[in-house]
Formats: sequence, C-alpha cells, structure tokens
Amino acid sequence: MVFYFFFGLFCLSALYLLLGVNNAFLSEVPVAGGTFQEGVIGYPRYINPILAITDPGRDLTALIYAGLMRATPSGEVVTDLAESYNISDDGLTYTFILKNNLTFQDGAPLTADDVEFTILKTQDPALNSPKAANWQGVSIEKINAKEIKFHLKKPYGPFLQNTTLGILPKHLWSQATDADSFTLSDLNRQPIGAGPYMIKGFQTTGAGLPQNYHLVPFNNYAGGTPYIKNIIFRFYSNEEALINAYGRNEIQAVNGISPEQTQYLKSRNTEIKTTPLPRVFGIFFNQNEDQVLIHPEVRQALNEAVDRQRIVNEVLAGFGTAVTEPIPSNLLDNNSTSSLKESADERIGKAKQILTKAGWTPGSDGVMQKISKKSTETLKLTISTADNPDLIKTANLVKEMWQSIGASVEVKIFEASDLNQNVIRPRKYDALLFGEIIPAGLDIYGFWNSSERLDPGLNIALYTNSKADKLLEAARATSDRAIALDDYRKFEKEIDNDVPAVFLYSPDFIYAVPKDLGGMKLGNITVPADRFNDISKWYLETEKVWKIFTN
Repeated sequence: MVFYFFFGLFCLSALYLLLGVNNAFLSEVPVAGGTFQEGVIGYPRYINPILAITDPGRDLTALIYAGLMRATPSGEVVTDLAESYNISDDGLTYTFILKNNLTFQDGAPLTADDVEFTILKTQDPALNSPKAANWQGVSIEKINAKEIKFHLKKPYGPFLQNTTLGILPKHLWSQATDADSFTLSDLNRQPIGAGPYMIKGFQTTGAGLPQNYHLVPFNNYAGGTPYIKNIIFRFYSNEEALINAYGRNEIQAVNGISPEQTQYLKSRNTEIKTTPLPRVFGIFFNQNEDQVLIHPEVRQALNEAVDRQRIVNEVLAGFGTAVTEPIPSNLLDNNSTSSLKESADERIGKAKQILTKAGWTPGSDGVMQKISKKSTETLKLTISTADNPDLIKTANLVKEMWQSIGASVEVKIFEASDLNQNVIRPRKYDALLFGEIIPAGLDIYGFWNSSERLDPGLNIALYTNSKADKLLEAARATSDRAIALDDYRKFEKEIDNDVPAVFLYSPDFIYAVPKDLGGMKLGNITVPADRFNDISKWYLETEKVWKIFTN
C-alpha cells in the first residue's frame, strides 16, 4: 500500500510538473468569436463617407468603408486599400497603387474607377459634402485600373489624412444621377463598402428611426478579417436612455457620456478608457472690440491668473487636461506645465505684480485702472459664450479668478446659433470662450493665420503676426512631420509672447468597454469614430497555443 501511495504521489507530481512546463511554452492568442454590443446617442442620418454628419453615422461609416489610407491610434497614416503611394519631390503629386484582388462587400471589384468616382462626388457642390474642403482644387488622373494620381495646386503636408476617405462603389452609386437621388438613396441606410465590417441586418422603430445595426466581418477586407464575429450598434435618444440600457445589459460599451456617469460604469464589469481630445477650449481676446486688451500686460495678467487645473477638476470632474498652448500636449509634446504647478496665491500675486509694474492701480471700487494725462482706463471686459453647462461654469470660474486681480467681468450667455450669427461672425465680443477642434495633421492655419481674421475665417482672436503666418504656411506645406512639428513649436513661442488668448483645457474622450476586450488602443481621437481605427485587431476570445506557432 505504501508503494502505491508513493507511486500515485509521484505520478501526480510528474503530471503537475508537465502541466507547468506545458504552460510555460504556451501563449494566449486572439481567435475569432464573440459579440460586441455598443450603445450610442443619436441616430445615423447618412452611413456614407462623403455625407455623414452625425456621430452614429460616422461610426458605422468607419466600420463599413475603407479608404486608400487609414489612420492608426498612434496618429500615423498607413496604407489600407492602397498597396503603396509616392509623393513627388515638389509635394504636388500623390500617386497610389491599389492592392490586388480588392472587392466591395457585394463581391464587385474595387478599382481606380471607384476612387475617382468618390472624389468627384465629394467635390460636387450640389452635394455640399462636409469633406469637400479637403479636396478643393485637387485634380484626379486615373492611370489604369490600379493606379491613380492626385494633383495639388500647392503643397499641403497633411494631404494623406484626406485619403482616409471611404471609397464608394461606383457600380451602385452611379444610378443616383442627381443630388436628390444621391442623398435619398437607400444606400445611405444599407451601405456597401470595402471596410472591415458589413451589414447583416438592421431594425427600425415604429417611427422609422434606426433601432440597431448588426455587423459581421468582411472576409476580403484589405486589412485582414477582424476577430470579433458580431458587432451590434443600438441607438438611444439621450444619455439617460443609454445608461438605462447599459443597466439592463442591452449593451456592453458606451461613449460620449458625461464624466459623472463614470462612477456608475466602474461599478460593473467595465473598463474606462480615456484620451485627450484634440480640442482646445480657451478665451480669445478681441482687441478691436475692447481697447483695454491692447495692453500686453493686461493679457499677460489675465492669462497668469487662471487656475486651469481647478477648471478641469470642477467642470470636467478631472476628465481633461489643462493646457497653456493652442495645440494639445499629446499632439505636440511641447506644452509648458510650469505655470500649472503654481498655487492660486502665487498666480494671483504674479498677475497683480504684472499690472502694478505697468502702472495699474486699484480704483475706489477695487477695479484696476490706469491713469494717464489724457484718460483713465478701467480693467473691464465681458466674456461671451454659448449656453452649454460646461462653458457657463467655466466662464463663471474665470470671472471669479479675474475679479481676484481687480478686473470687472461680466459673463454673457448666448444660444449657439445666436452666438455664431450675431457675436462670432461680426466679431462682436471682448473675450470669447470657445473651443477649437485641431484637425488631423495639426493644420491650425485657419485658426491663427492673419488672412483668416474676418468672417468666414476662423481666426477668432483676430491674431496678426507676420512671423507666425510664415511658420503656419511652412508647416502645412511640408510632408515631413518632424519639420512641421518644429515649425509649430516656434509658432507657439510667438503665441506665448503675444498672448492673444488664454488656453484652458482639452476634454477627454471617455469610452467604457468590457474588461475582456483585448487589442484595443484608444490613441489619438479627432472624432469619436476614430476609436475604430484599429477595429480589426480587437478581440473578445482567446486560446492557448505553443509559442513556436505564434512567431
């Protein structure tokens, strides 16, 4: 008996050791399978790369369509439908060679004809495509079924970003012969593209609104078949309905939620992923409207007095990044953070010192004034902004901070369309609290070049600086990212010296996903649909295989 006992113990020990050795040589790899259900607020009006204007529409478009190139979470632009590309030495001609055996999701071949058709439709003024500006002045030369060239009138470094535009199947869309038939086509609701996922089915509400879309992998996708076998999008009218659906386990993932909801989501089997959005909120000075802002020391003092981190904490519940420059730090990695570490007392003291040194003194009402032989100027201004809760709260916090250094501040709130038409366009504001979306490629020319000062330009600080103009022009002309980044850093130094605005924060993109979701990197997000830039690498299921088979 003793012999059998020790023999059994030996066998068990040997088995345990063998299992340990086996596990040491095993590696977990993703495999096809699983269902991913996401809820979004709103409804897709167009699932079409050249017409999509809502986030749900752009989300589905990103999954169903593919472009010559695609963006990665790291911000790079890599080939997708294109096998290769070439940029001429003068930066005016971009040549693309398509991959072999490309097809759309209906099995029809995808050729240069489809690429040409898509761009021409994007340029069609009758369609009023939101992508039209990206292709203004670009001419197309189709060489053969696999090769196509784009000719630019002048060099534009970020042009490759434009070629991520999804390609339409000409054999289907050419039947829409005018703008009305194009925008009303059923293909906007039941699209066929060449992207990683294709539509299996969809349901609508009694009112005809999309209720959900069921997507499955497109096996001939140029980037490889995705792992997740089913993606289901469900649409909700507001955040409350979205969160209630999450509580009922109808969905596993949500985005675009308010920071306050994250604590509830964390209590479940959810991982909260965040990344700074390329949006800079700031207060832009209009020196033409309020003469007191002409004084550089006034702008410097107002800039110094702002506690950005307090705004991030109180307005965004910490889901944001304090910024001091026009380009977010994660995009340029050059933002100064030294001033963010100062205490409130230190900032207020420094701001008051700047004003005092320049001859400003408190009046009988405590408001700073500057007395000269000709007149007395008072540090008085208004902050104009939209009737958005976050912006209103931000404006009132800044008002409090500026009042602490002796400024008289009034906050004016406008409905969004009223703000745009009657305040921004005619430039009728002292200081404007507003947000700017930094486009892919960092092309901020439209926000800061002096030629864009007046409507319809976007230079809402009415900024004029010839050196800054040249730097912006050089940065957008080069296709060398390192050179462009260097030009933008030099541009920011000009902004630091001139203080045409007080930059405040970049909000975070918040994405709640199931904890068992692998392969997902959030990375750089310009619009919410960018979260799907690497969708083909996401997975929900894995298996263990010997490591030698994973190499």
